[in-house]
Amino acid sequence: MLSLLPLPIVSTSAVATTSLPAGPPLGPAAAPAMTARALFETQLPYVLRVLRYLGVAASDAEDVAQDVFVAVHRSLPSYEGRGSVQSWLYGICRRSLSDHRKRAYRRRESPSDDIEPAAQEPSQERDLAFQRALSRLDEILDGLDDDKRSVFILYEVEQLTMKEITDAIGCPLQTGYTRLRAARAHVENTTRREAGR
Repeated sequence: MLSLLPLPIVSTSAVATTSLPAGPPLGPAAAPAMTARALFETQLPYVLRVLRYLGVAASDAEDVAQDVFVAVHRSLPSYEGRGSVQSWLYGICRRSLSDHRKRAYRRRESPSDDIEPAAQEPSQERDLAFQRALSRLDEILDGLDDDKRSVFILYEVEQLTMKEITDAIGCPLQTGYTRLRAARAHVENTTRREAGR
């Protein structure tokens, strides 16, 4: 759990139900002043969002985020400041997620549906609608392969530039745009089909 870090914990449920700022954009000029603690405090909401959009279960998000910030701590001295910190963190998120999926305990687990949320007060209708929309977006994004999903999330949700995205993913710029077009078409077609029911 994130409590292993000597830093404040932010609950994934709080991240999922509230609108959070993305944190200040940090570029190459900010690289020398960065510390692992400062990155944790400013970029934890971003990391948790990215992990959830990449398909990490809510119950595992804090564990994987812990792995991300351990990797950040280890690799920060070698960070050269090319591109944005968000694109650098995204690459670490993907590697940490890949490692998480390879773990033996993960392979032995049998997937099950998340526990249904408890009944909520009528005053929370907006939060409930937001949660339902996020769940629906997760379902739609599950229909994309990892490459298209990554580009779509970073471009449409996190609003990184395509150059930052392709630097983080390691593909040519044109390939990034091709993946984005395919992902948009999938999301639009799925939404249209469901609206026509």
